[in-house]
Amino acid sequence: MKILFLTILLSFTSCEQQKYPDLEDGLYAEFVTNKGIMVAKLYYKEAPVTVANFVGLVEGTQPNLPDSLKGKRYYDGTTFHRVIDKFMIQGGDPTGSGSGNPGYAFLDEFHPDLKHSKPGILSMANSGPATNGSQFFITEVPTPNLDNRHAVFGELVIGLEVQDTISNVAVSQGNNKPVEPVVIETINIIRKGQDAEAFDAAKVYTEDLPKIEERQKQLKEEEQAKMKESAKLAGQEFLKKSEALEGTVKELPTGLIMIVTEAENGVKPTSAQKVLVNYAGYFEDGRLFDTSWAEVAKENNAYNEQRDTQGGYKPFPMIYNETAQLVPGFREAMLNMNVGDKARVFIPSYLGYGANGMGPIPPNTNLVFDLEISGLAE
Repeated sequence: MKILFLTILLSFTSCEQQKYPDLEDGLYAEFVTNKGIMVAKLYYKEAPVTVANFVGLVEGTQPNLPDSLKGKRYYDGTTFHRVIDKFMIQGGDPTGSGSGNPGYAFLDEFHPDLKHSKPGILSMANSGPATNGSQFFITEVPTPNLDNRHAVFGELVIGLEVQDTISNVAVSQGNNKPVEPVVIETINIIRKGQDAEAFDAAKVYTEDLPKIEERQKQLKEEEQAKMKESAKLAGQEFLKKSEALEGTVKELPTGLIMIVTEAENGVKPTSAQKVLVNYAGYFEDGRLFDTSWAEVAKENNAYNEQRDTQGGYKPFPMIYNETAQLVPGFREAMLNMNVGDKARVFIPSYLGYGANGMGPIPPNTNLVFDLEISGLAE
């Protein structure tokens, strides 16, 4: 019986591999839905635990599954229960409610090379940090705001048009559930090459799960080192572009660079005082993203008359000490200025909005600010 079962399994695996002869060596997931077939490459080397969990659920070998579900194909017959056009399609919940889970949760597994950078990214859905279970989503557009919040573990290599078809189905208002069910009839795992064939999902999940925190810490340290080196080069480029600007250059140990263009020998505020700060924030390519000066906004075709009418173009008051609610680089620059000073400042991404970004500012973005402390706040 065991020999017969093995023969059947090998035959099935061989058929799946022959089905997609153009796929390079790797681990893949074939999503067979009532809207068509999608095939995703799984990043089992970069995100081994997340992939092992997914593969284990597909094949019924996930060690944390209750006995009643072991040996069963967890996703078969489930649906894409949440569909938002121009965003993503979400599935993996046997209850179809969006609140279902396999009875356990595991930690986030982020990798610096895996981003929500394009359509077809396969990523874990969750309700917050360390709440990964069985639910996943596939992006329709780049969604960088989800980086370091949801763990990417794969990417569609076949069937982007199917994803698009699903994203355009009619949905109920409020919960974005398809009016007519979009069914995941089955998911098949395809192993091509020796490394993929040797991938034992249950073993990898059990052995690598305890290592996630240490590996995440190591990856973060490596990424920060790369970011600092990259920011150092960008800072030198900033100085080169600013050669025509007259002023005193200050290169601070943190990586912040200031060119003080006006120093009025003004009052050095005390830590108990508030100062009035004017600013204009730019991307490295010179595009303005925000300013407190109406004139600067007009010069950059970013003027908002309603904001002006409501008094939005004016210096903002800020406490002059380390508790100031500002990104680290902005705060550091402010605290190195006196009343009346003006400066152009290069803020490396790790002293700005970091890996998460904010609003119009993408993750890992260096910024340039023109700053002025125009006075003391009353």
